[in-house]
Amino acid sequence: MREFFGMVLGCALTILTVYLHDSGIGARVANEPGQSTRQIVNWDVAASEWANMQHNAAVAWDKLTANVERART
Repeated sequence: MREFFGMVLGCALTILTVYLHDSGIGARVANEPGQSTRQIVNWDVAASEWANMQHNAAVAWDKLTANVERART
């Protein structure tokens, strides 16, 4: 259980660190015209992929519950 908790915590910290890094880059680049650094993550694409994953999970859940209801009758 500790190992699983450690993996989840590590993933969360990694995502938080990358988000904070990317948030800071936008502010720094606007203030320093000579600097050009890139974001680590394309957050628009990440949001789109997250929405697709949520939709696919909802469709799979609906299919599963429909199959269970059919099996009951």
